[in-house]
Amino acid sequence: MKNAFLTLSLFLIALFVNQVNSQNEIKIGTAEITFEKTLHDYGVIDQYGNGEYEFKFTNTGTAPLLIKLAKGTCGCTVPEWSREPIQPGAASTIIVSYDTKRVGTFDKGITITANTEPRISNLKIKGEVKTSKTETPL
Repeated sequence: MKNAFLTLSLFLIALFVNQVNSQNEIKIGTAEITFEKTLHDYGVIDQYGNGEYEFKFTNTGTAPLLIKLAKGTCGCTVPEWSREPIQPGAASTIIVSYDTKRVGTFDKGITITANTEPRISNLKIKGEVKTSKTETPL
């Protein structure tokens, strides 16, 4: 009888301690990246024209946002971003430069890896580069 009472007492104490600990858990925030837009269409641009675009975003989460990597699908698409943490509620940009020396249509992706859930976000640029009208034929 004493063993049953002791076992029941220990069980109730463990249950009580577990309940108190779960009430005192500290909720850790998460970062969340929210872009104004994830696709930029350059339309038709001149060869050697300005291929730069700023993707604007806000950290809509509750923890600092840290972009670990931003990578284009090829060497013609180069992203630049801040390596500093972006605080909750703060805004920043990812500048994407497309090399406009190539003539023709393009459709490129940029993969963003950050401390968000999900970890990967995708941006996209597209457009068409036309031969510059200011060039003189040989």
